[in-house]
Amino acid sequence: MSTNTPLLQTIEPDDPSAAQAPSRNTASNARPAVILTPTNNMASTAADAESGLAGILRQSAHPAALFCLYFFRISAIAVYILCGLLTDNYVLSTVGVVVLLAMDFWNCRNVAGRTLVGLRFWNQVDDDGESYWVFESRDPSRPANPVDSKMFWIALYVFPALWLLLFVVSIVRFNLSFIPIVGLALVFNITNAVGFTYADRDAKQRWANNIASSGWNMGMGGIGGQILGGAMKNSIGRMFG
Repeated sequence: MSTNTPLLQTIEPDDPSAAQAPSRNTASNARPAVILTPTNNMASTAADAESGLAGILRQSAHPAALFCLYFFRISAIAVYILCGLLTDNYVLSTVGVVVLLAMDFWNCRNVAGRTLVGLRFWNQVDDDGESYWVFESRDPSRPANPVDSKMFWIALYVFPALWLLLFVVSIVRFNLSFIPIVGLALVFNITNAVGFTYADRDAKQRWANNIASSGWNMGMGGIGGQILGGAMKNSIGRMFG
């Protein structure tokens, strides 16, 4: 017997059929290989998002920013509506609502807008004392999550309408002491709505202008390309302006 031969191969089985059993069991237990592929929880379109708060947060690319956006806005309205039922202290109610409104205004303009839709705006004063608005946007090649974008624009337009409804209710019920609070809420919410709307239009216009100028100039070139590019810029400017 050779010393290189494994010991198990030199032992003969007592039952010849037993030697074939493992091969049959191995063949019968053989299963096709399962290939695991990673999945992406982000919805490709807004319609693919699951219903319910948990599904929306699961599909969101920035659930914390989306949650804070709605938390501050809903809390401000809830405190305003319930302050008359929970406490008779007008000063405490006013301070609570104003603090929530200020936090919502700062969060929406500096965090939610930049994170969820890639937009930002602010007012700047130059050295000559002239005030003007500055709009910034993310690179259009990196589109925002459709769920984040949809929920952001819903919050941006729905809550000013709710505050406007509360303003009308305050006038009808002669709650004159609460009108300044609702007025401040309208100023904050409408400022964000108008600012982000113009920022979005400015981003779309600059993106379309770049495509028009590069596309037409490369295709036509020379004076003809410049004329067509200018016409495209003017038409797109009127569309988004």
